[in-house]
This record gives sequence, structure tokens and C-alpha cells, in this order.
Amino acid sequence: MTERVLSERALNRALLARQLLLERARLPVPETLEQMGGLQDQYAPSGYVGLWSRVAGFRRDDLKAALADRSVVQATLLRNTIHLVSAADYPLLAAATLRARREWYLRAARPELAGLDVPAAARLVRELLADGPRSERDIRAALESRGHGRLAWRGVGAFLDLVRVPPSGTWERRRADLYGLADTWLGPQAAPESDGLEHLVRRYLGAFGPAPIADIASWGGVPAPWLRPAVDRIADPRYRDERGRELVDLAGAPLPDPDVPAPVRFLPTWDATLLVHARRTGILPERFRPRVFDTKTPHSVPTILVDGRVAGTWRYEGARIAIEPFEPLGPGVEAQLHEEATGLEALHA
Repeated sequence: MTERVLSERALNRALLARQLLLERARLPVPETLEQMGGLQDQYAPSGYVGLWSRVAGFRRDDLKAALADRSVVQATLLRNTIHLVSAADYPLLAAATLRARREWYLRAARPELAGLDVPAAARLVRELLADGPRSERDIRAALESRGHGRLAWRGVGAFLDLVRVPPSGTWERRRADLYGLADTWLGPQAAPESDGLEHLVRRYLGAFGPAPIADIASWGGVPAPWLRPAVDRIADPRYRDERGRELVDLAGAPLPDPDVPAPVRFLPTWDATLLVHARRTGILPERFRPRVFDTKTPHSVPTILVDGRVAGTWRYEGARIAIEPFEPLGPGVEAQLHEEATGLEALHA
């Protein structure tokens, strides 16, 4: 049987539907994050803006409350970056990525590891945090006082699962400077790596599919061969893209009509839909990629979607949302932009 070929526009609409960008959902924050496959959150306001763009009636206090009641957690996970995920997803995604995070650190930090015993430093941090969260400043001071050196802290997260504890990393207190043990903050929830990898594949396809295995690996920050057994167990059906690449998917996952209209949406910095693992969807036209991800700046820029594609940037200044389109916008777009901008201004206010 010939496999169905999915056009770039079909993949674009599938992405938008699964990312809740075709229509805002009425879901609790933890369930929204599960549908999204988590939310990249190095810059604290990104989590709030990303959820506001996807959840009907979202307020800043909704995420604040979810972090406080521990149904949502912030931690270094996929691609060695800080993500917001549900408490239920955390142990599985941590199990899926821990070995890859550790191997990445040992490769990347090889020049600075001479004379450092990072596993011993991690054991000390576990002892320090046994009685509750501590500030990064206190942890660093304790490590240095025991002779571990100022660089040891950078590698502790590769040997010990830590979470950012609120109010650290929130809208009101954006600095990530308060840490706790994951198995204390959320309770012991160890999972085998094989279960974690299968969960990672399910979360990716549910949030970003259909996709080639290489894109799942890029998003998760794990080698593609590690994912093949999970993909072989759960991926059905399979498609091809216009380049002939195999795309895997979950049975019953949304595949909207490619001609379904896509509303204007505002995305935060580092929104995962714009990263290279989603290039096949055309959500970020390649001619605009250097304007969104500039190596001269420490992070990406917030963007606007028009008809499912990045069409410009936005910023909040002087109590208003300022919009800078990359090219002239089509008719009828101004009214949609104004309506969305008004809501985003209210979120910032």
C-alpha cells in the first residue's frame, strides 16, 4: 500500500492543532503542558506567554498556582534546557534524558573537568538539599568550602535530578536561584529509561507529529537509535513528506484539513515550534530564521504567527505591544493583531 504523502501545509496545520494554536483549549495548566510536550522556559515570562496563547482565559496566577501546588515543575530536561512540564510527565522525561544529558555534559565540559569530581559534588548537593530547597548561592559556597571548585556546580544536574523551586523562575521573580531535589519536591517516582523513551516519543508525536525519527531525537536531545525500539512499538500510521522522508505518528492524532484557517497568534522567546526539529512544518520561513535566532543575542525574539507562519516580531514596551512585521501583511490581519495584542497587554499589566 502506498504511504500517504503529507504536504508542508498539512504538516503545518497538524502542528498548530496539536500545539493548541488553531483554537485555544480549556484545559488545566498541567494537561496543557502535556499536550504541548512541555514548554521551554529559560526566560520565565516565556512560560506565561506560551500558555496564554494556547489556553482560553489563562491568567498569570494559573501558572503560579500550578507551580506552588507542585502539579507543574521547572527542571532541566530536553536538550539540556529548562522546561515546564507536568508533575506526571517529569519522572518519565527525566529518565528518558538523564543519560544523554550526562554524556553531553561530559563531552562539552571535558576541558574544565580536570581535577573535578562532579559525582562527589552531586552527592554533597543531595545531602545539602535533604532538608529542603537551598539557594544557588548557598550551594555554590558549600561546594567551594569542600574543595570542589566553582565549576563543579555546572555539572551537578547531570548526576542529580534537581527542580527550580518557586517563587524562583516565576514572572515576579525571574532569576533561577532556588533549587530542590526532584524526588523530595515531587516524591520518589523513579522510572526506567525504556519507559521514559517511549513516553518521550508519545509526547513528541502528540505535540509535534507526524515526524521523522531524527526530529524526535533533535527535540529530546537523545540519539535517534535509542528511540527506534519505542517508535517500532507505538508508531502507527506512517506517512511520507514531499521529500520522501518517512514520518511516524500516533493513531488517531489530529490531521486537520490543510486549508483550515489559522488565527493570528503571539509566541514567546524560544517557542519550541520554531526550533529546527519542526522545520518540516514551515512555521518559520527559512528566510526569517536569522532574524529570529541571531547568534549575536542571548535568546530568540518573540514572534507573531499569521496564517500559521512567522510574519514578524513583537515586544512589550510602554504598556503596549509593539509589532514589527517582516513584510506587508495581508487584508484583515490588522484587526486580528489588535485583538490579540490587547489580550497580551492585559497579561503583562
